[in-house]
Amino acid sequence: MSLRLRLTLLYSTFMGGILLIFGAAVYILVNVILLNQVDSMLAGVVRDITQVTKVNSVGQISLISLPPLDMTSNAYVQVWGPDGKLVATSPSIGSLTKSLDPVGLQAGLTNYEDSYLDGAHLRVLSVPLQYGERMIGTLQVGASLSVVDATRSNLLSVMAIIAVVAVLMAGIGSWLVLGRAFSPLEAITDTVDQINRADDLSRRIPYQNQSEDEIGDLIISFNQTLERLESLFTSQQRFLADVSHELRTPLTVIKGNVDLIRRMKQADEESLSSIDQEAGRLTRLVGGLLMLAQAETGKLTLNLRPVELDILLTEVFQEMRILAGNKVRVHLNEIDQVMVNGDRDRLKQVLLNLSANAIQYTPQGGEVFLSMAKINEQARILIRDTGPGIPAEDLPHIFDRFYRAEKSRTRSTSSGFGLGLSIAHWIVEHHGGQIKVESREGKGTTFAIWLSVLK
Repeated sequence: MSLRLRLTLLYSTFMGGILLIFGAAVYILVNVILLNQVDSMLAGVVRDITQVTKVNSVGQISLISLPPLDMTSNAYVQVWGPDGKLVATSPSIGSLTKSLDPVGLQAGLTNYEDSYLDGAHLRVLSVPLQYGERMIGTLQVGASLSVVDATRSNLLSVMAIIAVVAVLMAGIGSWLVLGRAFSPLEAITDTVDQINRADDLSRRIPYQNQSEDEIGDLIISFNQTLERLESLFTSQQRFLADVSHELRTPLTVIKGNVDLIRRMKQADEESLSSIDQEAGRLTRLVGGLLMLAQAETGKLTLNLRPVELDILLTEVFQEMRILAGNKVRVHLNEIDQVMVNGDRDRLKQVLLNLSANAIQYTPQGGEVFLSMAKINEQARILIRDTGPGIPAEDLPHIFDRFYRAEKSRTRSTSSGFGLGLSIAHWIVEHHGGQIKVESREGKGTTFAIWLSVLK
C-alpha cells in the first residue's frame, strides 16, 4: 500500500471519527431537548389538573375537572383510585382502560417513563395524589413520542448521509492534495531509478515550486548530496587513474630491469640502482596514500604541544642548504622568535616538503628564500623561489592530490607524485592555519603559511 493511499485512508478515518463524535453529540442534545419539551408539557398538564381536582369530606376524589381541550389535545390523562380502578380519563384517550404506564402506577412515585401501549410509543408522567398523608389515587399523563421518534430517525438519516458525503469528499480531496504534494517524491524516485540504471550522477531532481517547505528542503538536500557524490565519484575515478599511472611507471622500470638481469644472468650496478630508486618511489607513494587515508578517516592524530617555530625553521634551513648543494643558493632572510601550538614533526614535514619543492623546481644557479615574521597574533612563514612559476590556470588545483603543473615544472625521475602539497594543506588546516600560494610564470613562486601564535 502506497504512502499516498495510507495517508488518504488515515485522513478519511480521522474525518469519519470527528463526524461520528460530533453526530453523537448532536443526536444526544436534540433528544434531550425534545424530551425536555415533552416533559415540560406533561408537567404543565399535571399542574393544571391538580389545581382543579376536588376531594370530598372523607378524602376521596369526588370530581375531576379536566383543563380546556387545547391543553389536553396532545395529552392522554388517566386518574386511578387507590384501589387500582380507573376513576376518570381525558376525551382524547377514548375507551382505553389499560394503564398508560403500569410500572409507574405501581411505583407510587412521581416519575417519567417511556411506555409502549398497543404499539404506540408514549412518554408518561405518573404523579401520586395525596390527601394529607393518605394516598387517594394516581394521576397519569401521557403524550405520544411519534414526532420525537420521527425527528430522531430523520436526524440520524441526515447525519449518516452528511457523514458519508463528507468522508468521501475528504478522501477525494486528500487523494488529490497528497498527489500534488507527493509529486516531487515521485520525481525523486524516478531520478534515483534513472541514476541506478544509467550510473549517471550528473542528473538532478527538477523542482519548479520555489516555496520553502519540507519537500523543497528534501529536494535541495538530495541534489546537494548528488552533487557531492558526483564530485566524490569523479575524484575517486581520477584518483584510481592517477594511482594506476603512478604505479605503472616504477613497476615497468623494475620489471624491465629484472628481465634484463635475467637475460644477462648477472646483476649490474646500474640495474640494481634503478630498481632501488623505483622501489623507493613506490614506498613514498604508498606512504603518502596511507597518510592521506588516515587523515580523511580521522585516524591521523596530531600531537599538539608548544613549538618554537624559529628554531624549527632554522633546522629546515640547515638541512635544505645541504640538499641544495651547489645547484641553488638557500637564504634565511629574517626570522622572529615565535611560539605556536602544533605537532613539531608534522610542521617540519610541511616546511621540508615546500622547501624541497622550491629547490627541485628552481633551475641551476637560482635562489630559494626562507623567512618568518610575527604579524599581529599570527606567524607568517614565506618560502619563495626564483623558478619558472606556476600557470594561473593551475594555481587553484595545486593542492589536489596527484595534481602537477607539468607545463611549468618538468617531471623527472626524482619528481614527486602530487601528494606532498595535499598533505601539507591538510596539516596546516588542522593546525587552524592557512597555506596560500602566489606565482607568476618566469618570476617564481611564493608559499605563505599562516599559524596562530601561542599566547
